[in-house]
Amino acid sequence: MSEEQAVPTPATNRSSTLRARRLSLLALFFLPGITIASWVTRTPSIRDALDASTAQMGLVLFGLSIGSMLGILASGPLVGRFGARPIIGLGTLGVIASMPIIGLGAAWSQSFVGAAGLVVFGLGMGTGEVAMNVEGAELEKHLDRPFLPGLHGFFSLGTVIGAVIGILATAADFPVLVHLILIGILGVVVMALAMRHVPAGTGRSASMEGDPAEATPGSGPEPSPRPAGTPSVWRDPRLIVIGAIVLGMALAEGTANDWLPLVMVDGHGFDPALGSSVYAIFAAAMTIGRFLGGGILQRFGRANVLFVSAAFGFLGIGLASLIDSQIVAAAAVLLWGLGTSLGFPVALSEAGTSGAQPAKRVAAVSTIGYLAFLVGPPALGLVGDHWGLRTALLIPMGVLLIVLALAPLLRREPRPEPQTSPV
Repeated sequence: MSEEQAVPTPATNRSSTLRARRLSLLALFFLPGITIASWVTRTPSIRDALDASTAQMGLVLFGLSIGSMLGILASGPLVGRFGARPIIGLGTLGVIASMPIIGLGAAWSQSFVGAAGLVVFGLGMGTGEVAMNVEGAELEKHLDRPFLPGLHGFFSLGTVIGAVIGILATAADFPVLVHLILIGILGVVVMALAMRHVPAGTGRSASMEGDPAEATPGSGPEPSPRPAGTPSVWRDPRLIVIGAIVLGMALAEGTANDWLPLVMVDGHGFDPALGSSVYAIFAAAMTIGRFLGGGILQRFGRANVLFVSAAFGFLGIGLASLIDSQIVAAAAVLLWGLGTSLGFPVALSEAGTSGAQPAKRVAAVSTIGYLAFLVGPPALGLVGDHWGLRTALLIPMGVLLIVLALAPLLRREPRPEPQTSPV
């Protein structure tokens, strides 16, 4: 009996495999969080090293926008062709490689080098995160419980830890280059340990389903053709609504990631170390919201959570923009972080269950959402240069008003998936 009990059952093996897969994906989401916070918390030091104005800093950050958009536009087709695993690896390498490049830009006082580092970071982040969201949405179905909020929670946990390290480095006047090189070394270790447990073919098999034009000859039986009259994912009005919500929530989150330390330093008079500390408050609020998100979603539903999230984000950004008080600004960041914590992952979960071809839907919504990274940094930088960064915060406030109007539309049940009945 003891020997029989020692033999692993298929259920045990499956549980162990899912656990390793889940932990690896959590680690891979943690990595971009700690890297982005590491350079965001050093933006006051980087700005001073580059001797850049607010508008010039916006152009430097535009490198992140360019890289992000190139990455996400390429990621969907690449995942469909090769699967999520190699694209996750490629994106993670880009994130790691960007750290010393950004550091060299600051060390050499070269804006072009700093912007190039952000292009590489954006390429890695955009490419890898779309693929990781596809993998996460697939894993969520196997776990049969909310997983994407906790997955994005590990990104936020990474930003908290990265922000704390950045605060200490800023206070100690630690060299930016050495700081970012050390973060890059950490990234190499995390990637080496985590990538072994990411399965091959996840996005490839899902994105090809029901689309014989994308099948590889000789790969097996031809999938059933998509039923006549089934619209492509880009023509689904519900998916467009979800994409617009992601756009608004991503802009609110991205505004903090790009500009929050400088808003606190230039707009509210904090010194650089305290400005980075306020960003750490935002990151901590994001982390708390995402780790609590699973239970909140199960109780209140996605549409209600998205509406309340947008309301919190709107209030937080509004207080930080319109009230000239350091205490109010620091407190407002809590609302801002809690409000934006669940928007992106919840909308991705909604996209994945909104109809046929879930991997394509997640990739499409991620692409729409990342438009925020293309428009946000230069627009906010130009407005901030002329009227101040606090005034520039009115832009994400206005977009969140649109989210407040759209979120209730998701209370309607999605249409049944047409491929369940091929005749």
